Amino acid sequence: MESEGQPSGGDCFGSNDIERRKVAQLRATVEEKDPAAKELDNLTLRRFLLARNLDVKKASTFLLKHLKWRQSMVPNGFISEAEIQYELSQKKAFAQGFDKMGRPIGVIINARHNASKRNMHEFKCFVVYVMDKLCARMAGGQEKFCIIGDFQGWGLWNRDIQAFFAALSIFQNNYPERLGKALMVRVPNIFMKAWKTICPFIDSDTKNKYEFVDEKNMKDKLLEEIDESQLPEMYGGKLPLVPIEESI
Repeated sequence: MESEGQPSGGDCFGSNDIERRKVAQLRATVEEKDPAAKELDNLTLRRFLLARNLDVKKASTFLLKHLKWRQSMVPNGFISEAEIQYELSQKKAFAQGFDKMGRPIGVIINARHNASKRNMHEFKCFVVYVMDKLCARMAGGQEKFCIIGDFQGWGLWNRDIQAFFAALSIFQNNYPERLGKALMVRVPNIFMKAWKTICPFIDSDTKNKYEFVDEKNMKDKLLEEIDESQLPEMYGGKLPLVPIEESI
């Protein structure tokens, strides 16, 4: 269940009585329709509410669809490494360090994605695995992660529109309010052409969290967001890359 954070009895609202009341309403609605919702903490319910502008009816529909998807996609409660052996063998996802806001950092090496050999179901499982790993690294009270998307060497052989939309659907429909920042580095012009095609399908709130970093100022920009002690070595920092499956 995508429900990291405080337990359901915890108070995550401070003095925000409106959110507290809305979360209680949402909990009552979804628990009546799906008992699995009892496993969700208040932070999770609040994220789904925020993603629907605190509209309880819309949030309940959103959350119930997520619960149904999760039960189908992740019946065992987690994705095992055995299910995604090929995707892991490409060594394209890493997780280590935290940005200056305390958000865990994920690094995605996009040029290592092989569009011609990927299996769509395994790829979807891989996306869930990566998201769950990043969420599991969040400290108490932290709800977002930071992504460095590296496109060095990315070309037409990596272009995979179907996989992109599959990943986008999983992310937007099942991990609301999770992305804190996406720093896109070493981006070639050929990708920017593809970006113009896919950009309209990204919701505006998520889109605003993407930042394309000029390579000339890449290290300085990354250091604005991430302390040198937490930045991967390949970007001038001091941390080695840790494959996602080896991250704690």
